[in-house]
Amino acid sequence: MLAQLRAAVVTLLTLTLLTGVAYPALVTGIAQAAFPHQANGSLIVKDGKTVGSSLIGQQFDEPRYFWGRLSATSDANGKALAYNAAASTGSNLGPTNPALVDEVKGRLDALRAADPETTAPVPVDLVTSSASGLDPHISPAAALYQVHRVAKARKLDEGKVKALIEQHTDGPQVGIFGEPGVNVLELNLALDALH
Repeated sequence: MLAQLRAAVVTLLTLTLLTGVAYPALVTGIAQAAFPHQANGSLIVKDGKTVGSSLIGQQFDEPRYFWGRLSATSDANGKALAYNAAASTGSNLGPTNPALVDEVKGRLDALRAADPETTAPVPVDLVTSSASGLDPHISPAAALYQVHRVAKARKLDEGKVKALIEQHTDGPQVGIFGEPGVNVLELNLALDALH
């Protein structure tokens, strides 16, 4: 029995060192060497200060900024807290749920109140939350929908704002996976850099 106990303890310690120390250290080292920006959270630094991550959306609600997708995240008490990465989740509200209908109507009202002159159809990603509740991207159509409001608030030519959208539109991954998207934080930082 003592031999079996000793074999079990040795196996436990060996596997703990291999899978709990050596393997994570190796993977972390490779990630830091090959992809340091991504391995450290894809942080965006402006003037020496971290302003966010290109992987997590942020709350923008001023007319002078592009608005991202709605966030369905909350804090530990269940209170709505936009883009809380510790509570990544979708809303799980079905299309016939009155709460989802109210959320969509509220966002439509906010978009129309912020820019009553724009009468184009509102892209769906501006009125719904993403599956993670943290999506940092919107579709190019959602960005173009907001051009008039942003250009007017910043007193910029709409063509200049559209050119910024084109510059910050990412194509599908590896050229074939997914849809084009616009990172809202990066686009808003580019707008701020104009002034």
